[in-house]
Amino acid sequence: MESQPAMQVYAGSPHATGYALALHAGAGGRMEELSLDEQGRYPAGLADAYRAGEDILAAGGSALDAVCATVQHLEDNPLFNAGRGAALTADGRAELDASVMTGDGRAGAVGASRHAKNPVLAARKVMEESGHVFLVAPGVELVTGWGLQVAEPEYFITEARRKQLDNVRSGALAGSRHGTVGAVAVDVREERDPRQRSTPAGGMTNERRPSQATSPSTVATPRPLPNRLPSFSIVTSRRI
Repeated sequence: MESQPAMQVYAGSPHATGYALALHAGAGGRMEELSLDEQGRYPAGLADAYRAGEDILAAGGSALDAVCATVQHLEDNPLFNAGRGAALTADGRAELDASVMTGDGRAGAVGASRHAKNPVLAARKVMEESGHVFLVAPGVELVTGWGLQVAEPEYFITEARRKQLDNVRSGALAGSRHGTVGAVAVDVREERDPRQRSTPAGGMTNERRPSQATSPSTVATPRPLPNRLPSFSIVTSRRI
């Protein structure tokens, strides 16, 4: 069986509209525990997430708003390894990571998030409303203080992920080492921060926390591109 590359790089130029948006829904394969019908919903889920961001850009909204909206849709869709439907840790919990970065190098990230319904929005709050870059396990009080929606731990857990964890524990299935979703947007109409990117992660199945193996620290966050280049690039990878 032909091996898959550990990293893929895509590059392109903005559309004549002056903006471009790209997203990916994970570096790993689809879950075997999903039904054929559920697996067939991947393209529609990606299209919905893309439209959420593209609509914002088309209406003149910021690239940062577009990226966050795109990722929020992926987090809300249980098919993808981010937010609801994320891979479960060894103790059966969902502990989520997310990061955002702007074109001028500002960044925010959360790790082992268990309460924010949309970790990408929590990462943005870290960037915009805190004196930090990376916060681990933000609590309910902090999340509600940011004005973000809180979800119960059970919200993030799906039956497919429970089955996947059981299969990995029993040795019937090898744990996937990949799966982070992400999005990047460039808008040359924005004079200050034309490029925004986000990299949420649901972690790896049966992962022992708090290892932060999918750490969204700025080391793992896509780097800002030179402002003189009206193009975008995406690097998709996972720490192994």
